[in-house]
Amino acid sequence: MFNVYQSGDTKQVLTGSADNSCRLWDCETGKQLAFFKTSSAVRTGGFDFSGNIIMFTTDKQMGYHCYVSFFDIRDPAQISNNEPYMKVPASESKITSAVWGPLGEFVIAGHENGELVQYSAKSGEIMTKVKEHTKQINDIQTSLDLTMFITASKDSTAKLFDSASFEHLKTFRTERPVNSAAISPIVEHVVLGGGQEAMDVTTTSTRIGKFEARFFHLSFEEEFGRVKGHFGPINSVAFHPDGKSYSSGGEDGYVRIHHFDPQYFEFEMEF
Repeated sequence: MFNVYQSGDTKQVLTGSADNSCRLWDCETGKQLAFFKTSSAVRTGGFDFSGNIIMFTTDKQMGYHCYVSFFDIRDPAQISNNEPYMKVPASESKITSAVWGPLGEFVIAGHENGELVQYSAKSGEIMTKVKEHTKQINDIQTSLDLTMFITASKDSTAKLFDSASFEHLKTFRTERPVNSAAISPIVEHVVLGGGQEAMDVTTTSTRIGKFEARFFHLSFEEEFGRVKGHFGPINSVAFHPDGKSYSSGGEDGYVRIHHFDPQYFEFEMEF
């Protein structure tokens, strides 16, 4: 399974998997509500702001192109016929991460070649395209108000963008591939997770592999803290909605939940 996404009201969950399927679940009962069969692995997905429209992307593999599929889950015919109301090809480079933009007007997609593309959710047309990363984009996460988003890339950087214009705002640099990055909902902080490539971990100490979660100031782009714990690359990071804690999931098989000390909220960058 590559991804798990919850609806805004947390009543439904969307999952995508390498078994060539995307599934919709009832969060409370665990009952499967819808099953979408695909020709290749489902890499990313998500609900729009209303919770009525879902999108998911499929991998470019086994002779099949990469697509972004849009379903209105209020329409039983689309679900029973396995026919999206719109299917957008992205044949140039595989989509490796994707999120909904503000008001569900477009989808922000990160590609294997480092490109960021804005796909219209109404027409499927490419609205904007930029290439600020030199390698694959591993993760995209939005700010609480959806006005900005942060990307994590194999090129050892995370970058902050304006959601509407795709203007590149900030860059956060590290020495290892960045697998995930998140924006705090209450303070001007971002957290980055990554580390040495998983295939090289068996010959690497935790010190050399740089498996810490790394904290940067959003405006000044300065690193101000690191949190150790994982003994393999960090694959995913996320802030709690109240901003008082964060979680990280690693190649080591652990999910770690960290609660911030009071001093964290009192910290101010010197400039």
